[in-house]
Amino acid sequence: MAVLKDILYGVALEQVIGLTEVEITQIAFDSRKVAPQTLFVAIKGTQTDGHQYISLAIEKGAEAIVVETLPEDIIDGITYLVVANSAQALGVMAANFYDHPSSKLKLVGVTGTNGKTTVCTLLYQLFRDLGYKVGLISTVENKINDAIIPSTHTTPDQVSLQSLINQMIDAGCDYCFMEVSSHAVAQHRIEGLNFAGAVFTNITHDHLDFHLTFDNYLKAKKAFFDGLSKPAFALTNIDDKNGEVMLQNTKAYKKSYALKTLADFKAKVIENQFSGLHLDIDGHEVYMKMVGSFNAYNLLAVYATAMLLEQDKIKVLTILSRLSGAEGRFDYIMAPNKVVGIVDYAHTPDALRNVLSTIDNIRNGNESIITIIGCGGDRDKTKRPVMAQTACDWSHKVILTSDNPRSENPEDIIKDMQAGVTPVNQRKVLTILDRREAIKTACHLAQPGDIILLAGKGHEKYQEIKGVRTDFDDKKILLDQFNLLA
Repeated sequence: MAVLKDILYGVALEQVIGLTEVEITQIAFDSRKVAPQTLFVAIKGTQTDGHQYISLAIEKGAEAIVVETLPEDIIDGITYLVVANSAQALGVMAANFYDHPSSKLKLVGVTGTNGKTTVCTLLYQLFRDLGYKVGLISTVENKINDAIIPSTHTTPDQVSLQSLINQMIDAGCDYCFMEVSSHAVAQHRIEGLNFAGAVFTNITHDHLDFHLTFDNYLKAKKAFFDGLSKPAFALTNIDDKNGEVMLQNTKAYKKSYALKTLADFKAKVIENQFSGLHLDIDGHEVYMKMVGSFNAYNLLAVYATAMLLEQDKIKVLTILSRLSGAEGRFDYIMAPNKVVGIVDYAHTPDALRNVLSTIDNIRNGNESIITIIGCGGDRDKTKRPVMAQTACDWSHKVILTSDNPRSENPEDIIKDMQAGVTPVNQRKVLTILDRREAIKTACHLAQPGDIILLAGKGHEKYQEIKGVRTDFDDKKILLDQFNLLA
């Protein structure tokens, strides 16, 4: 519980109608969650406008309303607060309501098209093994020490975020590592958070359905760094051509990491096998369980972050050498007949290219690569032909299939993908709408030594069709086909 005037500290108010001494027990932006003594925040979202639900919120007991536009009917006894941007104000108010929990631990945000989940998960595992109490906010799951809290978004909403970090404080957490999506930055979900540091992994073609242009997407990532405070660190992948863009206007102290370029933190890939990576990190040779140059970047980002958080170098490298990363990221399975299966979340052209190029570099030369790939419905359509083209460029056989078609017709998604298949590649492409059948077919086609890449869903345990989610686990189905299920 808090007094409204205290919740409003730091909020740029344009107009106030009513009293600010009222007591508030919760903040809500969803009218369905309103109860007596609620501060209701009307937000203009992508799907609906919260201003339409002001009357309902008042009926359910809301005592104060934050709006961008005043309703026609002003009700006596209700406090109305006018702001320029409700979503932005919500972040500040949520931080005030929970007494700024992010300032009571070290919060590190990781942003980028690919690698966010792996870097955050590795940081969480590393710092747990170093003996700290740690929180994790990621696409796969949220954690408070060893307690798992289901994840619904890459970055939760403003109120959920502050509540979650407050729970971490109650549990004695010293650190929290969180994914920061471009959507979250654009929608002001990280407003009111105090970051000890930020990490940029890379940026490639994605989310243009939301951002419309790559420039907007880039600006959203950069805005995260622009908002850092002077004591924080800003760590960027300088091998990415947009890595330096992140540092242009930040007040934080600037650090870089790279495999190819002169940087503050350097690594070199000595050997890359299915069994793992042999790396030179800042002059120390280390064997890692993880595979691929993209994971060399992820591991280097984690190492650099740990160094910036003043951890012991040898302890960090020792622990990193035994970590295996996030679920559904280059999950490697060997069938009894020596067919290799790899389950990976790659759902952008660049991520797919990274995984396939890694497989191509590791294979001996005679094995065939069979790629199963789809594209999500109600998402960026422009990447669909590029995904198919990338799969064809790096594979001997490609099976186009469904991947969470959501409200779209799966056949229409496949047609969009087929536009990227050149005439010379037509002969290597099969279309099987049923994803389970696509996996079965790939296993039937594979010869001993061949490599099946099952891309796009990774850790996901569902398939979403026409708004309905049904159980679907790529890895479990592949294990079944390999006769490896217990």
